[in-house]
Amino acid sequence: MPPAPRRLRALPRPHRDDALLAAAGLAGGVLLWALGVASYGGARPLGGAWVLLPLAVAVLAGLYRRTLPRAGFAAGCAAVLADLCTRGSLATVLLGTDLVYAVVVYGPPRWARVLPRATALVTLGGTAALLVWLREPAALLLGAFLGLVSFLPASSGAVVRGHREEARAARLLAERTAQLAERDRVEALAAERTRMARELHDIVAGHLSAIAVHSSAALAADDPALSREALGVVRANSVAGLTEMRRLIHVLRAEDEEPGPAPRLSGIGALLRRADEEGARHGLRFRLEEEPVRVPLPAPVELAAYRIVQESVTNALKHAAPGEVRVRLRHTDDLLRIDVTSPRAPGAAPRAPGAGAGLLGMSERAALLDGTFRAGPEDTRWTVRATLPTQEEATR
Repeated sequence: MPPAPRRLRALPRPHRDDALLAAAGLAGGVLLWALGVASYGGARPLGGAWVLLPLAVAVLAGLYRRTLPRAGFAAGCAAVLADLCTRGSLATVLLGTDLVYAVVVYGPPRWARVLPRATALVTLGGTAALLVWLREPAALLLGAFLGLVSFLPASSGAVVRGHREEARAARLLAERTAQLAERDRVEALAAERTRMARELHDIVAGHLSAIAVHSSAALAADDPALSREALGVVRANSVAGLTEMRRLIHVLRAEDEEPGPAPRLSGIGALLRRADEEGARHGLRFRLEEEPVRVPLPAPVELAAYRIVQESVTNALKHAAPGEVRVRLRHTDDLLRIDVTSPRAPGAAPRAPGAGAGLLGMSERAALLDGTFRAGPEDTRWTVRATLPTQEEATR
């Protein structure tokens, strides 16, 4: 049996703007023909309605100037050459120049590189040939017209395509930068949660160690009063350990680092003294306003408070304007209130780069303890406010 005939590939659907442009060109060309306006003078081989045939070819090619730019360019060149044999139509010439522009903008990259050079050579060569043939100044005008219909649309198309490619590259770079920034944010947040888990792990381990020591003392002692006191300590530490263990299961624990001592509120003074020394060259001064704490605070609360103050001080060293940075700690109504205010300089560049996850880390620490956190500008200062509950709960 003979092989089945191959199906012809369906033409793509023309773009709406291309269809409008082709319709406008067709209407203009028909109107010029109806008015008897010709583009060329002198006798031509084809007269009458023959001028509409190249126009129809140029209009058909214009429908596919985006979807089939190379085929449209070839058809447009043929239409312009055929138009030279008729009285001529300005609409056909304009559609042909647009097809030259379109193949540079929408065609393969090589065409955008080669066609402007080729049209420049055609313009120069054609002008020289006309001068030799006609030996009249009018040859220069014909050469200029040749450049207008070939080199000008090709070079302008190359410029437009270059701008589009630069804009596309800038968008890709912006998207890639945004993806990297999001990845850095996620990694920084994961690292902060890992550190929180490690610190909570160390606190729980401290409670369990106290339970082991006092339970051993209770077993070894014959004095009921001493045993009762030891069991009281065991119960207090077990309740606190259970509370911290429930918090611990919400974050991940990194096993590849050695545990270290957990920072306490008593270390904030030393932290601010170090910050004062570092910020002196930038005109920054750090002052601590601390009200006496009425009762001992749970270790997780002190740890979270220290970290929030530490991160706020770090941000002040990076972003604050010269002036005084005030750190205030208040313990009221079973809440530890933290206020860190610093002078702000809108629009100023940071003194040091950062991952941008400091506020997220502080918010995570406050949320872990069922506290609140807020940071933002207030008048001429940047304020960080956090409240941390100080009442331990036996169950959650």
